[in-house]
Amino acid sequence: MYDLTYDDVFMVPRRSNVPSRLDVDVTSTDGLDLPLPLIAANMTAVTGRRMAETMARRGGLGIIPQDIPVDVVAATIARVKKADTIFDTPVTVGPTDTIGTALGLVSKRAHGTVVVVDNGEPVGTLTPANCEQLDRFTQVHDAMKTDITLVPSSTQPVDVFEKLRSTNHPVAIAVDAEGKLVGVMTAKGALRSTLYQPACDDAGRLRVGVAVGISLDAATHAKSLVEAGADVIVLDTAHGHQDRMISSVEAVRQMLDAIGSPVVLVAGNVVTAEGVEDLVEAGARIVKVGVGPGAMCTTRMQTGVGRPQFSAVVECSEAARELGAAIWADGGIRYPRDVALALGAGAGAVMIGSWFAGTYESPGDLLMTPEGRAYKESFGMASARAVRARSVSKSAYDRARAGLFEEGISSAKMLLDPDRPGVEDLIDFIISGVRSSCTYAGAPTLAAFAENARIGVQSRSGYDEGRPLTTSW
Repeated sequence: MYDLTYDDVFMVPRRSNVPSRLDVDVTSTDGLDLPLPLIAANMTAVTGRRMAETMARRGGLGIIPQDIPVDVVAATIARVKKADTIFDTPVTVGPTDTIGTALGLVSKRAHGTVVVVDNGEPVGTLTPANCEQLDRFTQVHDAMKTDITLVPSSTQPVDVFEKLRSTNHPVAIAVDAEGKLVGVMTAKGALRSTLYQPACDDAGRLRVGVAVGISLDAATHAKSLVEAGADVIVLDTAHGHQDRMISSVEAVRQMLDAIGSPVVLVAGNVVTAEGVEDLVEAGARIVKVGVGPGAMCTTRMQTGVGRPQFSAVVECSEAARELGAAIWADGGIRYPRDVALALGAGAGAVMIGSWFAGTYESPGDLLMTPEGRAYKESFGMASARAVRARSVSKSAYDRARAGLFEEGISSAKMLLDPDRPGVEDLIDFIISGVRSSCTYAGAPTLAAFAENARIGVQSRSGYDEGRPLTTSW
């Protein structure tokens, strides 16, 4: 067996009649029909409410991790479903809160603006620049800007863009008929709202997925999440091709069929056609593919187990297609080219973890290196840190014993890219590359892309040849 990673391969351009990248339909081919084929991984350091909401608003999907109490997940789902599909949900403070409180919240949004709300009505905005030279215990009303741009929530994005150009304000604040806060939009957000479509359920609300482990009563757990409004259930474990996973998939499938639920069932992870066949036969509609390619995963180094991701995606996507199912390529994504190659290899969508961890929207606190670089902490879901979170209800002895068997990094610095600090910036970067790849292949859709993509194998020097140089040689 000789398998290949994304770095080992390249795509050859073909004759194309696709006029431009904007003429490419990048709807996912996994059966979910997401406007974008991007999934934020079910990692604690990657996907929380803000990530799930932002991903769905731009057309992708976020998967809430499994290591969270059901009531907390239900509340998260409810907040995502309640969020506006066009305007971003802002962080808010009251006029009498301190600017210290506001500054602690401002980094939770890429636009760096806090909306000041009084009885549900926006009365001002606050940015770090407004707080310079002020004591952290100063009240917000003494620092906020009251010159704000208010727009009805029915305002079209192009009109928001023009209004912000004239006012030079960082955000426009949308309000309902009673003047209550609905959301905010930046000028760049207005542009994105015309380029991307939100991923919505049948009721027009943002879609969200939730992961479930196989060590619990998976069917009961999944049912409670379905009742809470989850659109996708992901049965997840590092080694998905095992009897316990198969029985869990069967149980959840029986539960979904019994209640007549349209919720999509995803299971993984596997890297072989046999794994795909067994999980699909058990009732999964989408299979997650990838063992060991993730940036936080040490499985291959500790166990020698895994498979180069590109070859795994090729084999598993072919097996899924023959069964009328689909796969998500999970792990190993470091550049837009990797997403394009995964889709060209037949993946219905691509799951991204650590890359998205280093963004404003990921759940972790924004920290700074001694050199002044912003970063978020990331960690693997089989690391000692994640194992402790999963085993919190167990005895101290059992937790200590489980902690001896870790396969993942417990703490890593994911630096925010100064040019692309938000997940929306990364989505722009990735989708621009994917769209261009499709035009090179003469593919107007991702289904055609998987058919047309002509893949070759390259040497390491071939890969290096294609990398840009930031300085002269």
